[in-house]
Amino acid sequence: MQNYSDKLEAAISYTFTDRQLLLQALTHKSFSNEQAEFVPHNERLEFLGDAVLELVVSDWVFNRYPDIPEGGLTRIRAEVVSEKGLFQVARQLDIGTVLRLGKGEQRSGGREKPSLLADALEALLGAIYREGGFSAVDLVIKKIFYEMIEKSALLRYGSDYKTYLQERLQALYSQLPEYILAEVSGPDHQKIFSTEVYLSGELLGKGTGSSKKSAEQKAAAVALDHPLLNK
Repeated sequence: MQNYSDKLEAAISYTFTDRQLLLQALTHKSFSNEQAEFVPHNERLEFLGDAVLELVVSDWVFNRYPDIPEGGLTRIRAEVVSEKGLFQVARQLDIGTVLRLGKGEQRSGGREKPSLLADALEALLGAIYREGGFSAVDLVIKKIFYEMIEKSALLRYGSDYKTYLQERLQALYSQLPEYILAEVSGPDHQKIFSTEVYLSGELLGKGTGSSKKSAEQKAAAVALDHPLLNK
């Protein structure tokens, strides 16, 4: 198991000083229940890791994607911290190989169970937080979830919100969005443009920017979170 745990630590770029804490993170309750004496399992660390993961991902997407509205950020986060998302990363890290499982759990294919691997990954993150603090677990999460978050954001919004909005509206309703310049304020050298985007007279979103183009992009980003676009 030592070789496998070394590979895991190399993959996450974090080495535990407290080897017992790492061992606990990789110990399922089924293993603990089969021992003559109590062996700490990973359920409490899983609880902690779940909270830490949600906080780090929330802070990350909030700062990285300033034009994506709240609903969009929520969907990206939900995709990442879901059992499916956690399972995908856990498999990439080969966590199933290093898990300590009870005999019954092993026979039933526990090393490949999505829920079990997802929980183990959260426990591992909880253990990193316990030992290394927020900065350590922040770095690990950003390393192992980077590709998933970028893919989710790009798939949902890309960088050209106007184009994506147009494609979505054409696909859903065979119609194009209508942009209206609602207001221009500020002095000539520092104008602020306010734009609204509509579909068949219904307001989908509003945006402001230092140019018409940026205001339209921001309005489109908000519109992508409208219920009509998320059926």
